[in-house]
Amino acid sequence: MITTIITFIIVFGILVIVHEYGHFIAAKKSGILVREFSVGMGPKIVDMQRNGTTYTLRILPIGGYVRMAGLDEQEDELKPGQHVTLTTNAQGEVTVINTSNKVQNLAGIPVDVTKFDLQDALFIEGYENGDEDQTRRFKIIHDASIIESDGTEVRIAPRDVQFQSASIWRRLITNFAGPFNNFILAIIVFSIMGVAQGAVPSNSNKVQVIENGIAQKAGLKDNDRIVSANGVKINNWTELSKAVSNNPEKSVTLKVVRGDQTQDIKVTPKLVKNGSQKVGMIGVQATMTTNLGQRILYGFTGTWQMTKSLFTALGQMLHGFSLNDLGGPVAIYATTSKATHQGLLSVMYVLGFLSLNLGIVNLLPIPALDGGKILLNFIEVIRRKPMKTETENLITLIGFGFLMLLMLLVTWNDIQRYFF
Repeated sequence: MITTIITFIIVFGILVIVHEYGHFIAAKKSGILVREFSVGMGPKIVDMQRNGTTYTLRILPIGGYVRMAGLDEQEDELKPGQHVTLTTNAQGEVTVINTSNKVQNLAGIPVDVTKFDLQDALFIEGYENGDEDQTRRFKIIHDASIIESDGTEVRIAPRDVQFQSASIWRRLITNFAGPFNNFILAIIVFSIMGVAQGAVPSNSNKVQVIENGIAQKAGLKDNDRIVSANGVKINNWTELSKAVSNNPEKSVTLKVVRGDQTQDIKVTPKLVKNGSQKVGMIGVQATMTTNLGQRILYGFTGTWQMTKSLFTALGQMLHGFSLNDLGGPVAIYATTSKATHQGLLSVMYVLGFLSLNLGIVNLLPIPALDGGKILLNFIEVIRRKPMKTETENLITLIGFGFLMLLMLLVTWNDIQRYFF
């Protein structure tokens, strides 16, 4: 169990870091301030600030986030009447605003806030040392920090470095960069697997026959080439797999080439349930190749094949949705546990599969997901003006609420599936 837990944390951590790093690096290149890069959720364990970004490790290993200036920051960081401690430089300008009781600064200036502007005018005004007879106004430097209530120190967010200040195309790229990184990770993982395994499935129309399967009983043999199915030309394994899986319990006539001979062989694919899908199987599998080039390219070919399978599954879900078609952290843990007992290559397969899943699902046009944000970006391009902040926030809030409800339902369903 300890090994499984460690493996789960590593796999989940890699997925989160890779995804969020995509957003992080694109934001940095676009001139958007990344205030915080968090691995994990919940209470902070440790943090450090470097190059304007605070990196935090949080206690719950179930996600992470990149916090960009001006994006999804609903609450004011300061409020009139709030007590803060200010650190100033030699010119009397504020460099750090401390709002936390967890961090003490005995050399700082205690101020009860009356007015402030952390976005445009960059000032804070209030009663120094509690003296309400006179207010004092402090200038805030552009790169000042604010220590939040939990003790985390982050940069303030002046308007020129906020997300909305970047061009629409830079914002779109920033939103897309997270899923893009997940696709890159999947390609790298499957390439490594292809080299490490020594052989990978070839995408040819040659087949390997499974013993005592429908195909063998019908007369098919190893290395037979299937060139057509019900008169439709077959050039590769993908086309053959589709022709068989789409015809469960229906007669399929295969034109088979064996050496110099060609013959027709009739098979009736067996109906097999794959989640909510019903597919046909005849007991054949793709031939394997040891060619180094194809093993390296398996990162692309394997990712592409899996991508098509995932889109097929998404299409099937539109015709008959079931919670069993989805999986949350519990399902990921169960899958990781199984893979851990099967070895490193199985864990790598799970990592690649989950990374590809994460990339595709995040591109779905659902508010609060990256795909929903990208959709809003395209709407802005078409309208030639940004959507009202209030409207965009409402849409995002509704999408977030829907996702949280769905996550609760999926998690409960996973617990029942895997533990009861």
